[in-house]
Amino acid sequence: MTATSNTANTVLGPVPAAELGLVAVGERLLSVLPGAQYAYDIELDRSVIFRAIADKLTAFKAAGGGTVVDAGGMFAGRDVPLLEALSRATGVHIVASAGQMEEGMLGGYFLTPQTNPPTPWPAEKFDVLYGNEVTEGMVVPRVERRGSAGLVSTAVTAAGMTPTDESQLRGSARAALRTGVPLTFRAGTDPVAELAVALSEGLDAARVAVSDAGDAAAAIAEQGAYVVFAGLDQLAAAVSFAGAGNAERTLVATGGAALAFGYDEGEMPETTYDVLITSLPEELREQILVTNPAALLSVSAVKGA
Repeated sequence: MTATSNTANTVLGPVPAAELGLVAVGERLLSVLPGAQYAYDIELDRSVIFRAIADKLTAFKAAGGGTVVDAGGMFAGRDVPLLEALSRATGVHIVASAGQMEEGMLGGYFLTPQTNPPTPWPAEKFDVLYGNEVTEGMVVPRVERRGSAGLVSTAVTAAGMTPTDESQLRGSARAALRTGVPLTFRAGTDPVAELAVALSEGLDAARVAVSDAGDAAAAIAEQGAYVVFAGLDQLAAAVSFAGAGNAERTLVATGGAALAFGYDEGEMPETTYDVLITSLPEELREQILVTNPAALLSVSAVKGA
């Protein structure tokens, strides 16, 4: 089910990377804090959700947008049939992700000690779980698979990488290497060391995008990885970074969600995507919103395949 080189995996199937157009990377379309769907005061009306997100995608397309990357991972509101319907209705390509966020966002199943004495969920299990979402299709949920994930997305705990974070990062890197899709992750306290963990699994730096890199942005770019400036308040920093000779390693994202449920105020801001286009200087749009995302999202040749 995966795409071949020079194509990207969208929820409706492989698309030539050159046809992705202007890309909003690292976004959330529907973001639901795990467990919030069971809260008595939260109503997830699919028709209301569809209309609200479709309106934002339509505005994005009207502004010239072509693709939105939903990088929320498997269990934080990802709804593959909904994403398929949104893509068909709006004409916007949607690339969805395998993977999960940092340890604090994992369900108990993934935190269960695997050995005596206890150890984190093994990297090889994360590898199989996430890789299968690329090669066999994304789980909807548990009963079927449909559509190939276009990337593996994860995160490191903001206070510092835990053993579980490291295991998941290694497994995510292995899955990305094995399937040819890129790896994106939100950094913790030491982005350079965390990138080194991913690269130690054999992944090429050009197949990795790191957000929340902070002062380590230049060091990340020097190694050949992409730096994602996530948040509308980061756009000026992205422009400055790109202008300092790093345009080929710069990506931008809103850092929010089209629609979010269950989060504390300000924790997952609701956003639109057309602002990425209108806020970037015209001379940088092609490189940052078209060329760089196309290169990252293209499914690379798998060694030994």
